Amino acid sequence: MANKSPGFQGMLLIWSSLLLALCLQVMPLADVWLMWRPDWLGLMLLYWCVAAPQRVGVMHGFTLGLLLDLIEGSPLGQNALTLSLLAFLCALVYQRLRAYSLVQQAVLIFVLLGIVQLVEQWLRTIFGPFSIHLAFLLPSLIGAALWPWLFTMLQALRRRLAVT
Repeated sequence: MANKSPGFQGMLLIWSSLLLALCLQVMPLADVWLMWRPDWLGLMLLYWCVAAPQRVGVMHGFTLGLLLDLIEGSPLGQNALTLSLLAFLCALVYQRLRAYSLVQQAVLIFVLLGIVQLVEQWLRTIFGPFSIHLAFLLPSLIGAALWPWLFTMLQALRRRLAVT
């Protein structure tokens, strides 16, 4: 059997981690715990947009958003729009994000996820009766708290597998 190229291993790692994040995003939880769930898919998309911006971008966000729309039964394109926006915003600031410390990165991740959560809440109010309160920022806050751990873990995994 032929030796697999490092590019294939890299894309396999990227897509498997994104699909794992998609599974975590749609994992059933009790209604009380739903507001405490971090935006796993957004976090993983942000990581790969920062770590491999030449491989992961807006199209990945759009594709994963469409998959999430189909799984959740939300209006088609709602999550595709928000994840595409997240990938676009990350593409704008990924060089600055790489230069920051993990704590500064977490603050910027909170801002990026918060903007996307705000757009998502705005879209939900358009498509039906839904009240906006500040609890919609909890997934962004938890995601920012998880960012240093997630970033460090995925960097170590990339180094161990020697994926560029």
